[in-house]
Amino acid sequence: MNASFRRSTLTIVVAALLLALVPLVAGSFVLHVFTIAFYYVILAASWNLLAGYTGQFSLAHHAFAAIGAYTSGLMGYHLKISPWVGIPCGVLLAAVCGLILGRLVLRMRAIYLAIATWAFAETFHIYLTADYQFTRGELGLSVKSLYGTTDPMPYYFTFLVLTVLVLLGLRLLIDSPLGYFMRAIKDDELRAKSLGIDTTKVKIAVFAISSAIAGLAGGFYGHFIVLLSPQMIDFSEMAKIVVMVVIGGFGTFLGPVIGAAPVQIVMTYLQAYGEWNLAVFALIVIVLMRFSMEGMAALFTPMWRRVWKLQ
Repeated sequence: MNASFRRSTLTIVVAALLLALVPLVAGSFVLHVFTIAFYYVILAASWNLLAGYTGQFSLAHHAFAAIGAYTSGLMGYHLKISPWVGIPCGVLLAAVCGLILGRLVLRMRAIYLAIATWAFAETFHIYLTADYQFTRGELGLSVKSLYGTTDPMPYYFTFLVLTVLVLLGLRLLIDSPLGYFMRAIKDDELRAKSLGIDTTKVKIAVFAISSAIAGLAGGFYGHFIVLLSPQMIDFSEMAKIVVMVVIGGFGTFLGPVIGAAPVQIVMTYLQAYGEWNLAVFALIVIVLMRFSMEGMAALFTPMWRRVWKLQ
């Protein structure tokens, strides 16, 4: 266990313990907002693994979250299968779809990869909308709640634990040999090949892993909101994930964690401004990028280093 993993583990655990105290002072609405924020932290962190660390700019990450949610939801709706069985099935299907899509598109680069993955997501979006007899389309797919209640309290702690486990798993992966291969591919893929790294296998493996994590988040999210619709796979969802990572710090471990939750919370409360909410949010992004192009992680890094020097 290296020093970076120990530092990250301690930081994540301390943050989780502090967040566990939030229900003592917050009401149901705040817990609901924070729970959804945890969902986006998982999506942002897992997309950053693919794009930020491996350099593969996929625009289909939200689609894999929807695959996880709809797989479990449809199994419960049509077959009356428990969510605790449906969610693992959704994770598996998301991973398999990521594996297949990765084999098809990851030889592409830059804009071609982005367009190919976007096309996959849009195709899935069209299917969810069109096959309303099976997916319920725009009518919405009603699914079982995970705990038989809409009280956000148990879901808050579920997503908090899930976020902690995912982040620790990603930290381990980043510090593993696969993580070194990922960074080598991002820095110079041709040089990585010359050093004997099977770049295609590495990219496909990371694509499948990030897809499975998105499917895991989507599965739990679906049984939290209990009503699924094709809006879950609107391109605006993918754009939100990208913005979260960029604001937090693209290609850093800390970035998605400190970027996703504030963005989701701010966007939730900006809805009070109606159609002006995106304009206000855009202004916030412009101001932040003006002072720190590397994102919020660059602002926290000096403080992070000083804290650990004191240990």
